[in-house]
Amino acid sequence: MGPALERHVALVGFMGAGKSALGATVAERLGRRFVDVDREVEATTGRTIAQLFGEGEALFRAKESIVTVEQLRRGPPAVLALGGGALGSDKVRDALRAHAFTVLVEVDVDDAWERARESGRPLAQDELEFRALFTKRAPQYAEAADARARTVDDVVLAAAAVHVETGALARLGELVPPGAVALISDARVAGIHGADAQVALGGRSVEMHELPEGEEAKTLEVISRLWRALRLDRSGVVVALGGGCTTDAAGFAAATYLRGVRWAAVPTTLVGQVDAGIGGKTAIDLPEGKNLVGAFHWPARTVVDPALLATLPERERQEGMAEVVKTGLLAGEPLWELETAELVRRCAAFKSALCLRDPLDAAERNVLNLGHTFAHALEAAAGYAGVTHGRAVALGLRAALKLSGVDASPVEEVLRPQRVRVDRERAWAALLRDKKRADGHVRLVLLEAPGRPVHGVERPEQEVRAALDELIEG
Repeated sequence: MGPALERHVALVGFMGAGKSALGATVAERLGRRFVDVDREVEATTGRTIAQLFGEGEALFRAKESIVTVEQLRRGPPAVLALGGGALGSDKVRDALRAHAFTVLVEVDVDDAWERARESGRPLAQDELEFRALFTKRAPQYAEAADARARTVDDVVLAAAAVHVETGALARLGELVPPGAVALISDARVAGIHGADAQVALGGRSVEMHELPEGEEAKTLEVISRLWRALRLDRSGVVVALGGGCTTDAAGFAAATYLRGVRWAAVPTTLVGQVDAGIGGKTAIDLPEGKNLVGAFHWPARTVVDPALLATLPERERQEGMAEVVKTGLLAGEPLWELETAELVRRCAAFKSALCLRDPLDAAERNVLNLGHTFAHALEAAAGYAGVTHGRAVALGLRAALKLSGVDASPVEEVLRPQRVRVDRERAWAALLRDKKRADGHVRLVLLEAPGRPVHGVERPEQEVRAALDELIEG
C-alpha cells in the first residue's frame, strides 16, 4: 500500500476501541485536521446519534454513509475516526479504498464492553447482543484494514509504511510489496543476513547485487554500475538490506532506474533503523559535500527488525546512538535510556511522524538536521574516510548545543565525542555548501530547549566557524 502521504488516515473498529481519542492525538502528531465522523453526523443533522437511532437504525446508517463518504472525498488529507458500523455501507468501503489508508484499531471484546456499557450508545445496551455484533463485524474490519494498531505510535508507523517487529526479517516475503525483487546489500551484511533474506523472499529474489561498504557505496560510479546491472522491469521492487549508506544508495538507484521503481528498506544498523531507512530521502555524495545529489523516493515499506542489531559490534551500535541522542533531544525525552526494541520503535515513530508532516523537507523536517551541518562538513573534509558518520554527528551535536546554550551533558555522557583531525579549510568550505544554506547563508538547527528545536537559524559567521574549529584537533 505504501505510505499515506496524499491519503487520509482512516481509523475503523468496534465501539469502545478508542478511535476518537486515538485519532485526535494521531492528527496532532501528523499535523492534520481531525474528523470524528459521528460528531460530523450530529453537526450535519442537528440531532444526536441517540436521537437518529430513535428514528430507526436504517435512517441513521444512510445519513452516516453520506457524511462519511463526503469526508473521505474531501481534502486535504486528514485523520478520520469512523463509526463502528460505517463499514456496513458499500459506498463507504469503496471510498476508503479510493481515498484512505485504513487502520483497524484493535480492542478486546471485554474491554470494549467495559468502555461502552455505560456510554449510552444505542447498540451497547445488552451484553450478549454487543458481543454478537462484535463477532459479526470483525470480518468487515479485517477485510478493509491496511494495518492494525492499538497505540498512537502503531498508527503513525503504519501510515509511514514502517513495520517494526522483532523477527520481521523472516516475514520479508509478505511485508515487501508484490513483484520480482532485486536484493541489494554489501558483502559483509549479505554474509550475515543475505541468506535469511533470500529464504524469506522465496522465489521472488531474482537478482542479487553487492555494493561497497559505507560511504564508498554512495558514488556516481557505483550507482552507474548498479543501474547497468539491474534487470527489473517497472513492476519490480528493489530491496535494500544494510546500513544507512546502502539504503541511501539503493534507494537513489530505485528512484532513478526506469524513472523510478518501488523499493523497500531493510535497515540492519541502529542508525538505519532509527533514522536513515525512514522518510524517503535517498542520495549519493560528491567530493564537494555529502548527499548533494539525491531524490525523495519513499520506500513502499521499511522493515525494521531490532533483532538484527544483535550482530552489531559495539562500535557500530555507538555510531547509531548519535542519531538516538539527536532524536531524544528533538523529542525532549531521554530515548537513549530505553531498551533496544522500544528505543528503536520510539525513535522510528518520532521520525515517521515528522516526515509525514513534511515529506519533502520544506520546513519542519529540517530539524532532523540537528548537528548534521557540522557533521557533514567533517565527513567531507575527511574524504568520507577516517571520520565515521556517528562520530561526526556526535561532534555536530556538541557544536549545535553549544551555540544553542543548551546543556550538552547527554551528548558528552552517552556519546563522549572526540575531536577529529581534518583540514580546517576543507571542512569550512564543505560547511558553506551545506544543503540547508539559503541566500548565501548557512542555516542551522538549534534548540531553544530539549523538545523545542528551531530551524533556519542564522548565526554570525565567526561563531559558526569557531564552533566548527573546536571540533577539529590541532
